[in-house]
Amino acid sequence: MAASCCGVKKQKLNNSMPSVSCNGTSSYMNGMKNGYTVASPQMCFYCFDVLHSHLHSYETPRTPSFTNDSFPLFVTWKAGKERRLRGCIGTFSATNLHSGLREYAVTSAMRDSRFSPITKEEFTRLHCSVSILTHFEEARDYLDWEVGVNGVRIEFINEKGHKKTATYLPEVASEQGWDREQTIDSLLRKGGYKGPFNNEIRRSIRLTRYRSEKITCSYSDYICHKQNSHA
Repeated sequence: MAASCCGVKKQKLNNSMPSVSCNGTSSYMNGMKNGYTVASPQMCFYCFDVLHSHLHSYETPRTPSFTNDSFPLFVTWKAGKERRLRGCIGTFSATNLHSGLREYAVTSAMRDSRFSPITKEEFTRLHCSVSILTHFEEARDYLDWEVGVNGVRIEFINEKGHKKTATYLPEVASEQGWDREQTIDSLLRKGGYKGPFNNEIRRSIRLTRYRSEKITCSYSDYICHKQNSHA
């Protein structure tokens, strides 16, 4: 099941700060499987290949050489020097990396309902991030997680008695300058909760924390990779 993951439109929260992103290529090695790191720049380059093929109606790129193990994953696209969020969608179901990245590279770019589809003209200004999710644990309560370390996924019952969910990847709270309570309140709003914030609704949340390996590459990184691979 697909889920939107990360970035936020402006929300009125106390002491909130503007979003800040990293520059260039970076990786966050918080998650391991069998002692090795899963995320790699080649995954971002593959997402660029897939999106380029989709935008120009070319054939699907050839099968990549990185591992095809199964993990929950998210693909994020940002644009321009200001790293403006353009799409972020993924899945909490363990998915083969080859087919999962192929699917969510396009879905996050073209079908994130918060944004218009990415265009051909934007392609050269894009940054792509791949997040591989690991270490899922059910938390004791809504405060049982660490800003900047854990991603959080909440489940709650809204005012109409419907079950709702929402998630932020590990970097979102620290990028926004939020503490744990502000992050939870933002997630409640993201999940569609329209009532007042109070400890009763916060304590009713079922929270799952997780970690993420994140790798980010720019269009210029992608072009360097293409040139080197054809050298």
